[in-house]
Amino acid sequence: MRFEVGCDLDEFRRYHRNSGIHKYLKSVGVTDGYDENLEYMMNVVIKDPSQLIVWRENGKIVGHAVWHESNTKEHRKGDPREKEDTEALEKLLGGKKDFVELHEIWLIEEYRGRGYGEMFHDFFEKFMKDKSYSDIVFYANHPAAVAICYKHGYKEGGYLKGLKEYVFYLSLKKNP
Repeated sequence: MRFEVGCDLDEFRRYHRNSGIHKYLKSVGVTDGYDENLEYMMNVVIKDPSQLIVWRENGKIVGHAVWHESNTKEHRKGDPREKEDTEALEKLLGGKKDFVELHEIWLIEEYRGRGYGEMFHDFFEKFMKDKSYSDIVFYANHPAAVAICYKHGYKEGGYLKGLKEYVFYLSLKKNP
């Protein structure tokens, strides 16, 4: 297993369409916007390929993560957050603040349960420190993702009913 920052976007599209994420989204009630979301995500990655991290095993993409800069008021520049989200983030982070949002993590089902999520968080936190970022926010609802957040010392900001996810925060700054 290795993590690769950026990748060929056509290869990523093929992987994404066959990764099982669309089936999962339907199972949790997200039935519209899959193609639009994929294209929106691709446009973000085209602007900055480092915002896509793929997980490879034997040369094959088996998982991915997408991240972006954000703040407590806007999801991305010009895209305001919902009130519930803003309030939870301001409480969790102590007011208006910039951070990196770990936007999406996905691992093909047959590769789960091998510790790859834990390995990814180790990689991602070091990657963010190396890029001089100090704060990470991550939204999760899958029990394995929630467990990893607790294990890595993320603070929980509560369950957001509108997003149907928990919000977590991790400061990468060393404690004095």
